[in-house]
Amino acid sequence: MNEQDTHSVLQDHAAFLAGTHDFQSDIERLSASDLVGTILETVMLATNMRFAGVARVTADRWVACRTVDEIRFGIAEGDEIAIESTFCQSVRDTAEMVIFNDVASDPDYQDHPIAAAFGIVSYASVPIYRSDGSFFGTLCAIDTEPKDVKSPRAVAMLKMFAELIGRSLETEERLEAQELMVQHERRLLQLQEEFVAILGHDLRNPVAALGAGVRQLDKEPLTGRGRDLLALMLASLRRMNELIDNIMLHAKSRLGGGISVSAKPDASLTEALTQVVDEIRLVAPDREVVLDLDFTRPVSCDPARIGQAISNLLSNAMTYGAAGTAIRLTGRCHDKGAVIEVENEGETIPPEVRDVLFQPFRRGSETGSAGLGLGLHIASSIAQAHSGRLSVTSKGRTTIFRLELPMLDES
Repeated sequence: MNEQDTHSVLQDHAAFLAGTHDFQSDIERLSASDLVGTILETVMLATNMRFAGVARVTADRWVACRTVDEIRFGIAEGDEIAIESTFCQSVRDTAEMVIFNDVASDPDYQDHPIAAAFGIVSYASVPIYRSDGSFFGTLCAIDTEPKDVKSPRAVAMLKMFAELIGRSLETEERLEAQELMVQHERRLLQLQEEFVAILGHDLRNPVAALGAGVRQLDKEPLTGRGRDLLALMLASLRRMNELIDNIMLHAKSRLGGGISVSAKPDASLTEALTQVVDEIRLVAPDREVVLDLDFTRPVSCDPARIGQAISNLLSNAMTYGAAGTAIRLTGRCHDKGAVIEVENEGETIPPEVRDVLFQPFRRGSETGSAGLGLGLHIASSIAQAHSGRLSVTSKGRTTIFRLELPMLDES
């Protein structure tokens, strides 16, 4: 759509609902896009921001095209804000994103009148360009509380999603030409598949192929150096599968309202946990994992989900535990359920870190650590889905993660 002439009347959501908005086609295109909706949800997941949206921005107009609002910011599809009252005018003019964690302490935006007028504390606005280089608008994330949106991981993600939206716009606009319908469908499918791949889904096939190849290599005669490399490859494959499982489960739980479990009254929990430990021992033969399970009666739970939670806890112990020390996995029944503990030796986890350890995208240490910071959050979510609890104690050089499971009815 071409940029509009200067006008004095701001349009709103009602104009969009009535089908009379100046930017009707742009709003309809984005508000109906599953891709854009999922991107906004994922932006909120990754940044903990409670408002995310896509705006159409011209030289004299700012119009919301798609929003997800958990703080009742009051901006819906079609709502317009005077362009001079937005940060997006600067984004359009400079082609640079505007971003701050806390306006009160930011050297560039402290006491900024726009932030004060709307009660904005943390903010990010990223330019969206079509594939032909023309400016479309912005991808925005807003909160009324300080958030860490300036981390390199968050910034890279916001830029990538803005690019995805820009590419999807080109595809959608080609719908206006009927003769390009087939090409549009293929391009849209490709964009959707690319986004799902970001969450890990499309990595499963190549990872499975790599796993099959590595297992075949394991049967071949190899030098000592080759065996060492093979062990590293197995460890990397296991880590890739773990990351894929975690991010997919996290995304599904956010979009679907939580992690679902299917409890079995006589779950083979010993078998599930033994298999997890066997996998750990296979890919990390240099790390000692002591297994001590004594489930004296059947445990009602979802063994696959519990296995995933314990796998995450063991991986965490391997990452942060001191080299050369053993990791202990114990399991016991009690009157009302079961308790599973993962213990490792290493540096004490500070209280301020323990307070946020089970939040998504948090890690015990930012130095030398890998991954998305989802493993402990997923483990905690699985415990909660069982009406259970995951806790941590860290005293001296001993850290213990304790998973408590009550008995569940079969579902």
